[in-house]
Amino acid sequence: MGNTTESSVAIPAEHERNIFGDFDQNLKSIENTLHVEMIERDGVLKIIGEASAVAKAKRLLGQLLHLSERGNTITTQNLNYALSLLMEDKENAMTALDDDIIIHTVAGRPVKPKTIGQKNYVDSIRDRMITFGIGPAGTGKTYIAMAMAVRAFRRNEVTRIILTRPAIEAGEKLGFLPGDLQSKIDPYLRPLYDALYEIMGAEAFLKNSEKGLIEVAPLAYMRGRTLDNAFIILDEAQNTTPAQMKMFLTRIGFGTKVVITGDRTQKDLPKGAESGLDVSFKVLKKIDEIGFCELTSKDVVRHPLVQKIVQAYEVYEEKKGRDRKSTKPKVRFYR
Repeated sequence: MGNTTESSVAIPAEHERNIFGDFDQNLKSIENTLHVEMIERDGVLKIIGEASAVAKAKRLLGQLLHLSERGNTITTQNLNYALSLLMEDKENAMTALDDDIIIHTVAGRPVKPKTIGQKNYVDSIRDRMITFGIGPAGTGKTYIAMAMAVRAFRRNEVTRIILTRPAIEAGEKLGFLPGDLQSKIDPYLRPLYDALYEIMGAEAFLKNSEKGLIEVAPLAYMRGRTLDNAFIILDEAQNTTPAQMKMFLTRIGFGTKVVITGDRTQKDLPKGAESGLDVSFKVLKKIDEIGFCELTSKDVVRHPLVQKIVQAYEVYEEKKGRDRKSTKPKVRFYR
């Protein structure tokens, strides 16, 4: 056990609530994680504890103050991620993430990567013609891809945006629903519409949609087309068949950027059917021009509870895999 030391950080009054959190919740999290004690008096925060822990807490508070000064709201997710980076001595990555603004939403909110995994994903989309974003729910796969598509569209790097998803219930179950084909397919595409409305606004979306510059369609509509100068997003790719994935990838033309997103743990395909996403990973992973970005529970940017749910399922799946291996019957050879 090292010697106890103390240090202090000046926190301007206008940033106190943002950094400290409601009822000083953020400070309590820092104290519990780093095993330090913090006392605030007259805009100065005194930190008491082991020298190394005090130094870490001071660096972390400096990072949080920097983020707050730049207009960021310090959320529980921000704090937890900053703490995890601090434990790996990577806390400077927070500033790099904050610098990388992809686009501003119609409400003026900046869209930027919030984790190192998301930053690698954004960089891959910028640098490569095709990028696969693979990971669990809440990691921002689709939303980031959508933001990058709107950015490219606004900068005239592409002439149109095409968003597509496999509507795997497009057979007999969907046929029983009332309405025409579009009204039957719309529920499958609703998450794509929602993200577009938030980023570019309903009015701009409808105007560009009417001109044919933005297209939201089921994957089956891609058959027989060659798509040039477009930004194409294939969402929920884990629900494609290998034949559908091959069909989609061979539609790509000149000047086109493609992002394929999916969660390999949430397949809705018939039992025993192979996923086009899994096959493409095996077939294409050695091609340099294609990027595969695997996001994890560390990259979940929804409510902190979602991160815990994802982690709990990961532990369960790993345990189930181990149990399956251990109960595998041994083969005996008889003479």
